[in-house]
Amino acid sequence: MIHPDRLFPSEPSRRTITRRLYDEVSHLPLVCPHGHTDPAWFSKNSHFTDATELLILPDHYVRRMLVSQGIQVLAIKGADGKLDHRAIWTTFANNYHLFRGTPTRLWLDQTFSELFDFTRPLCGETSDLYYEHISSCLMQDSFRPRAMVEQFNIELITTTEGPLDTLEHHKAVAQGSWGKRVITAYRPDAVVDPDTANFQQNLDDFGDCSGEDTATWQGYLNAHRVRRAFFADHGATSTDHGHPTAQTHDLSPDTAQNLFNKLRAGTTTPAEHEIFRGQMLTEMAKMSIDDGLVMQLHVGSYRNHNAATFAQFGTDQGFDIPQTTSYVKALKPLLDVHGMDPRLSLILFTLDETTYGRELAPLAGAYPSIKLGPAWWFFDSPEGMMRYRKLVTETAGFYNTVGFNDDTRALPSIAARHDVARRVDCVFLADLVARHLMHEDEAREVAIDLAYNLVKKAYKL
Repeated sequence: MIHPDRLFPSEPSRRTITRRLYDEVSHLPLVCPHGHTDPAWFSKNSHFTDATELLILPDHYVRRMLVSQGIQVLAIKGADGKLDHRAIWTTFANNYHLFRGTPTRLWLDQTFSELFDFTRPLCGETSDLYYEHISSCLMQDSFRPRAMVEQFNIELITTTEGPLDTLEHHKAVAQGSWGKRVITAYRPDAVVDPDTANFQQNLDDFGDCSGEDTATWQGYLNAHRVRRAFFADHGATSTDHGHPTAQTHDLSPDTAQNLFNKLRAGTTTPAEHEIFRGQMLTEMAKMSIDDGLVMQLHVGSYRNHNAATFAQFGTDQGFDIPQTTSYVKALKPLLDVHGMDPRLSLILFTLDETTYGRELAPLAGAYPSIKLGPAWWFFDSPEGMMRYRKLVTETAGFYNTVGFNDDTRALPSIAARHDVARRVDCVFLADLVARHLMHEDEAREVAIDLAYNLVKKAYKL
């Protein structure tokens, strides 16, 4: 089903170099510093029930494509009102042709071939064969979540939790005898973004779980410090911030306090919400300098674009849409304060790839605090990864980037997504070798760094 030279150049000499480079990295352990898999999978280690639960329900890439054709799989229910997993799978299989040419097809075909040993393609005719075989496999201990982590050669996996999370699943894994690291990342959006649903209640709960007075500005900041330390105690080496824009601010203490007081009183405007989010990025940078947590910033996504889908099914349904994003002026207030401090590590992600060559690579090529995250969301694809390397390397080099992270909610896609990234990087490096811009021994070192070493260094793993 899948060709061993997939994604490699068609030109023979470049393909040969690519193969040699890929052979150096294909079996390296996977380090997953950012993602959204469910930590309960690893603490409870329960069986997945069937193919739909494993491959469709967690994966908004799959559901998004189907929705674009008017197929809302989350509305396919049985007589009991519950999701009809078998009918969902049949619908997916009958429409598998929709994924031709997409990275989702690459990931799924690799999963079908290498994890479940299928040799026939998925389609309507093979739908039942696939569903029954996958569901049967999932009843075996070798297909439990921990076993899959072992099979994929995952060295470490990071999940992402909100500031109110108890992290009981991470504690359970750490206290057990498994031996694999499942760590968390601190995602404070629920108590940082005033546009979040139930924001005021979240702030009250934030005070309760931290033991700080979140009715006051200083108490609110102290609550973040307490929770960051709690997350660090449960393995966290990073924070993650999902903001609409990259806007930052450096307000005076009195101005920041007055803004927070207005926020708590519920009298702020949308413009003041943006100022508050921007101020909190600067505050979080200062806290990262103090406690050493790496800071990730994911911006440029218009979240939950379809209001009806959000109201009916909630977040993460594939309706996050890229939008134009500016970084040079937006980040300047934060960088004026903390940008030259080598203790700060700020990893930038974007959904506006036009900014890579114009803004992000020049910033990363100048400020010691900035690194570039890999191609994300819509650009987590062979062509997107290749454009990323072409746009950033000449200005920022390889060593101001941080390797790859899969950012996935679907456990089986992790191995395939890392494999795609390694193949694309080897193709890029082979081209430099073929054009005599890099010696092959240097390319070999870079390939290993991109696949394994840079991510461990960037995320302090």
